Amino acid sequence: MFAFGIKDFIDILLVALLLYYSYRLMKESRSLNVFIGIMIFIVIWLLVSQVLEMRLLGSILDKLVSVGVLALIILFQDEIRKFLYTLGAHQRVRSLVKIFSPKHEKQKGDADKTVIMPIVMACMSMSKGRVGALIVIERAAPLDDIVATGDRIDANINQRLIENIFFKNSPLHDGAMIISQKRIKAAGCILPVSHDMDIPKELGLRHRAAMGISQDSDAIAIVVSEETGRISTAINGHFHLRLSAEQLEILLTEQMKDEA
Repeated sequence: MFAFGIKDFIDILLVALLLYYSYRLMKESRSLNVFIGIMIFIVIWLLVSQVLEMRLLGSILDKLVSVGVLALIILFQDEIRKFLYTLGAHQRVRSLVKIFSPKHEKQKGDADKTVIMPIVMACMSMSKGRVGALIVIERAAPLDDIVATGDRIDANINQRLIENIFFKNSPLHDGAMIISQKRIKAAGCILPVSHDMDIPKELGLRHRAAMGISQDSDAIAIVVSEETGRISTAINGHFHLRLSAEQLEILLTEQMKDEA
């Protein structure tokens, strides 16, 4: 008789969670049909090799499975990277890491104002003048590959500098500005564009680029619309639209305090 214990329950629960998160990940990346095809193949493989015990067909499928694992890693490398990043960026995991991290808690709060206020003031000024802008603030996940696509600046964060970079006649105004470690690292950078069908159609390419970088990393993306002058942010794959200066300041303070 088969004995079902607590270990078996945990085993089934973990497999179910793994399949659920894999399903969500594939659905977001528009690879759901591929995921369903893989699941059907696994069911057929188990049925042939374990239930029906067809040796010849089962051995062929065994070979395909062993080679298929490597093929899946190559095919879904972006999705796997995102899954592992999401796992590592989970709030509870990061809280556990912070316990063993030798950071000084006294550097929270006021230190971030030197970063936040010039950005907020620049966004307000550009909003009034209908100047389009896309600013990305790096957090835990490094954006070195994104920085490499633009022109390096490595300057202190300054309201006038931000406005001059996004001035309509500036050669760098079409790309994204990357802010890292309280400095403007680069401008004119190219971001991954999100193809999420749920993004409202009235939002343009800057918003799609902001959503793309927020889905691929934990960065904060700030968008100033050239058409409407409205300020928006994309954080962890979610938009915060039509923000006032006060709302933008509060949002940045809360988000950046978590990284302090």
